[in-house]
Amino acid sequence: MPQFEGLIVDGHFDLLMDVQIQREKGRKKVILSDYYLPFKKGNIDVIIAAVFIENTYLPEMALRKAMGQISALYEEVSESPDHLMICYDGQDMKRAKQEGKVGFLLSLEGAEPIGTDLTLLRVFYELGVRNLGLVWSRRNAVGDGSDFSSVQQGNKSGGLSRFGIEVVEEAERIGITIDVSHLNDEGFWDVMKYSTKPVIASHSNARALCMAMRNITDKQIEAIASTKGVIGVNVVNILVSQHDEQATIETLLDHLDHLIKVGGIEHVGFGFDMCDEFMKYVSPDALSGMERKPFDVISGHQSVPLVIKGLAERGYTESQIRLLAGENFLRVFSKK
Repeated sequence: MPQFEGLIVDGHFDLLMDVQIQREKGRKKVILSDYYLPFKKGNIDVIIAAVFIENTYLPEMALRKAMGQISALYEEVSESPDHLMICYDGQDMKRAKQEGKVGFLLSLEGAEPIGTDLTLLRVFYELGVRNLGLVWSRRNAVGDGSDFSSVQQGNKSGGLSRFGIEVVEEAERIGITIDVSHLNDEGFWDVMKYSTKPVIASHSNARALCMAMRNITDKQIEAIASTKGVIGVNVVNILVSQHDEQATIETLLDHLDHLIKVGGIEHVGFGFDMCDEFMKYVSPDALSGMERKPFDVISGHQSVPLVIKGLAERGYTESQIRLLAGENFLRVFSKK
């Protein structure tokens, strides 16, 4: 196919932790120096930028670290206004595309920064947060996360807490989308019970193809589609295949095929969750304790055109690829 001209949205990227750390070392324009060129080579228009808090800062420092990451993004945009912008909704996503900038829409990956204070949701909304991943793969006051175990090992039990239900209801009331990636199965179905707006799984693959509990079942895919939500396909090997040698771009495309077959093409997107850049923060001891070392099955955002090309080679039309690449996420974040 000719050069792809459609909007491209990456539904999940953890760059803000790195940006904050680098700025604390005295650097400025970190995104422009370290990330902008790969974004532009990959024709990326919008990044849903996750605020992720490492375990070592929990619980006392969660709010402060989240505020620091958000502040770092605003500083980065103010330093590079010709290249970067903040997105608050779908209209801003389209404007980023039109102006040739990379837009960033803020997301919390885990509700730890609000603790047990529901009123903080409004504060984060006013700061630009428009997506809320209720949990990472650990327990918090909202509910419990899905670990990275195989299906055979099972998953953590227990759904949303009473507070978690209140968080879902309040987030949707003020205009924050609920994100179920990392949530355990019981919590997922609680979200389906109490949610009234489109729900996304920003960075999850099909459990039918890779039996990790972090992935989602066909029934869960159907449930997300029924809310008019979106599932973003994830490029990390441990969610692409149970065997590293089979964790390739072709297997990634298999996940896209499956998600589309089960959920419909209007409910699938990209949520790459690229991790290679951040493995530098994982200690050697932690790495040695992992059953499998995480890696990305494509080489950074500059390789996203290979995904587009792969979809075209599998027979998807340009209009279908436009939906997958960005228009589906655009639809969700255009709704009030």
